[in-house]
Amino acid sequence: MKAQPKASHFIDGEYVEDTAGAAFDSLYPATGEVIATLHAATPAIVEKAIAAAKRAQPEWAAMSPTARGRILKRAADIMRERNRELSELETLDTGKPIQETIVADPTSGADAFEFFGGIAASALNGDYIPLGQDFAFTKRVPLGVCVGIGAWNYPQQIACWKGAPALICGNAMVFKPSENTPLGALKIAEILVEAGLPKGLYNVIQGDRMTGPLLVNHKDVAKVSLTGSVETGKKVAGAAASNLKHVTMELGGKSPLIVFDDADLESAIGGAMLGNFYSTGQVCSNGTRVFVQKGIKDKFLARLKERTEKIVIGDPMDEATQFGPMVSKAQLDKVFSYVEKGKAEGATLLTGGGIPNSVSSAGNYIQPTVFADVTDDMTIAREEIFGPVMCVLDFDSEDEVIARANATEFGLSAGVFTQDITRAHRVVDQLEAGTLWINAYNLAPVEVPFGGSKQSGFGRENSVAALSHYSELKSVYVAMGKVEAPY
Repeated sequence: MKAQPKASHFIDGEYVEDTAGAAFDSLYPATGEVIATLHAATPAIVEKAIAAAKRAQPEWAAMSPTARGRILKRAADIMRERNRELSELETLDTGKPIQETIVADPTSGADAFEFFGGIAASALNGDYIPLGQDFAFTKRVPLGVCVGIGAWNYPQQIACWKGAPALICGNAMVFKPSENTPLGALKIAEILVEAGLPKGLYNVIQGDRMTGPLLVNHKDVAKVSLTGSVETGKKVAGAAASNLKHVTMELGGKSPLIVFDDADLESAIGGAMLGNFYSTGQVCSNGTRVFVQKGIKDKFLARLKERTEKIVIGDPMDEATQFGPMVSKAQLDKVFSYVEKGKAEGATLLTGGGIPNSVSSAGNYIQPTVFADVTDDMTIAREEIFGPVMCVLDFDSEDEVIARANATEFGLSAGVFTQDITRAHRVVDQLEAGTLWINAYNLAPVEVPFGGSKQSGFGRENSVAALSHYSELKSVYVAMGKVEAPY
């Protein structure tokens, strides 16, 4: 099972290799098999990519938004035509089940290209401001060269979520995927050129934590967009701020999901499972603190245990598989360490917490795990685990649960399950998070802004709101009469 690309990097419309860069293997998380060997970007590769982007960007910016949009929409069509091929690559890259990647990964990337390509003709307009005899107008202009730094949980989606608004605004992009999932972004770059994107506008370079600073600190980079951990975000945002670069930070979370006693039980359990076990729990917005009102706690836990233990764990390439391995051995070990902390601190292990019997011992597998009787001060209730570990806490009253839900440094997401629609709106208005759901969880259509508050970052991805993060306003005052001066 191999997925070796033509070369490690895609720069100025073609694959490029520099074997002077440190070699690293891309592993299939289900078996540990090496599926590709790549080289991290050298400083020369970084310079080549940024120079290509800087050269190509002015001509692209001079095109009409409609013409730019036409290319993005063509790329979306190609992605959909090749959805199976791209989904299989995403499964090899991440270990996520093919039944998941085929509906949630390349398709959501294609949605981003289609959406931003479609709104280009109207959403990038400025304003006319009457000032008596004089007037002013504004225009939205690109920033220049943008850097995107991706995470390993949704590599193709993130490559498109960052690339689509950047490109439609008239920018060029240099994108660095995670070294754990290096393959999908190369295909996205290839497809964009095939769709008609001029060479040099979307470049992909590989690397690790040594590569990021070369990009972030480069004098020709105007904007940095990161998806990653809070600690990485602080470093990247600090470096960018020292040179007054624009930044978007989509970081981690420890999001609350609140289930009131009048909620539809099966829907609430389904939302909690999707908010903890989809993508093997490797989703930044997951509702990993599930607050259940005491009146339904026993019913909730009994049914949750029953449904969790029926999840089909197995070969990610088997379409019957619902739950795959974690992305890496290091991440697996981290999650197991949190399971042990949960036990040691007195939480009740309701189900899971071990290695499934039905899978390869060489794969990065863990059972979907649920802890009950979790308290707010436990480590598993405070720290982001980024794995399939659900923490169930109980509560009495609305005011109590709102205060406890907000008692965290994070503020990415939150969810509420209740049949009382006035309570639903009352609660979400008080929850300190950027992205919230009522009677659903983790749905992220491209039409809706996505992003967090507090330590979970700033800026928004997707929707028309993203355009303001990849462009800036230019104001022009137009005088219609003579200039009068007192001197």
